[in-house]
Amino acid sequence: MTDGITFIGLDVHAATITGAAMTPDGELRRLGTCVNTPQTMAERVAGWGDPATLSVVYEAGPCGYGLARQLAPLLDYPQWRNFLPVLDKARESCRNSGAPETDHFADIRKMVSIGSGAQRPVDDVRLSRYACYLIVQNGDPTKPVIANGQTYFALQTRRQELADDARFAQLSEDEKRLAIRHELAAHNKQLAAAAKEAGVETALDYAIFQDHGYKGLYGGLGNKAIHARKGLKKSQKILDHMGSTELAANLFRATQTDEKLRRDKVRGKQEANQVHHEVGRKVRQTIRELGGTMPENLPAPDTSIQQLESAKKKRINKKQG
Repeated sequence: MTDGITFIGLDVHAATITGAAMTPDGELRRLGTCVNTPQTMAERVAGWGDPATLSVVYEAGPCGYGLARQLAPLLDYPQWRNFLPVLDKARESCRNSGAPETDHFADIRKMVSIGSGAQRPVDDVRLSRYACYLIVQNGDPTKPVIANGQTYFALQTRRQELADDARFAQLSEDEKRLAIRHELAAHNKQLAAAAKEAGVETALDYAIFQDHGYKGLYGGLGNKAIHARKGLKKSQKILDHMGSTELAANLFRATQTDEKLRRDKVRGKQEANQVHHEVGRKVRQTIRELGGTMPENLPAPDTSIQQLESAKKKRINKKQG
């Protein structure tokens, strides 16, 4: 430790700030959470001691937070009222993605001068970098600055996809299986949330919902039929006994169903089941049109995902030992 210096770390969100400190003698302390306003932060800092003895860092993503009223004219929206629909669409995109809206859009009020020393309150929104990205993506593409922004983000996304593709191609089949299976596990949680919002509430409802997706993708075969076809034990999960190609088909089924349920605001168990079945059927149709092997005809790997994970942990422990 540097003599006499207390180190403060701040985790900054749009609406709140959480702090922790390490004192000169190495003791760690929680500083709690406060609302993210200049006045509140000034009061908190004053209570932490002599500024000369403090070293403060903060984390808020790549570039912290900005204000919507500052962003609007930069995106060719000189009138605040014309910018509000774009802001609403960006908020909706944030919610549909599963991200906490309040972490990226924080409604605030601030005072502005109106002349002669007078002030009045106006509404504003503190935006994260992600929120700014969503605003550009939901803006009017006929505005040159919006069109340029959307093109820039599209190019950056494609560059990242190409980089990811190159790295993925270098993986072994077992490494591909692990990577896709973990991604599928994460997307299945999002799919479950979207299905619940649509009205698929109980465990039985969700099992039926999932079965519709499998039947669409596997030409009428449900979970039990696929399980039996693979010759698995009752305790074994079919997703853990798929090769990378079969896992990728199921990942596409899950992500596209999730997006369609949210985008179309599907309501009702029966309609959700139909959507899942139709998406699965479309994925199967695409595989057929590309000349690929139907998923039920793909060979089952000799090792399960659990066995691969166990072997991976042993290799890591051996290296560390």
